[in-house]
Amino acid sequence: MLQIILIMAAGIATGWLLRQRIPVKWLNPVITVMVWALLFFLGVEVGMNEKVLASLQSLGLEALLLAVAASAGSIALAWALWKLIKRKEGGRLP
Repeated sequence: MLQIILIMAAGIATGWLLRQRIPVKWLNPVITVMVWALLFFLGVEVGMNEKVLASLQSLGLEALLLAVAASAGSIALAWALWKLIKRKEGGRLP
């Protein structure tokens, strides 16, 4: 866990130091593709884990509802934040 935090802190520090020096217009699409790849490989890992697949039935409706509610809440708050940012910028929403 500490390794993950240190890697993230190093990325933040690097971004902060290079924020005015290097144009990184290509970075957003690369990050998007990398996040999609990580989610895909997470799904592959879960699909290959027999213990997880065997316990899916015992997780029950409560776990499913919790996952759906968490996803819906994240989507709703991200949409609200996007709308707030675009309103402050004076731009139009897509």
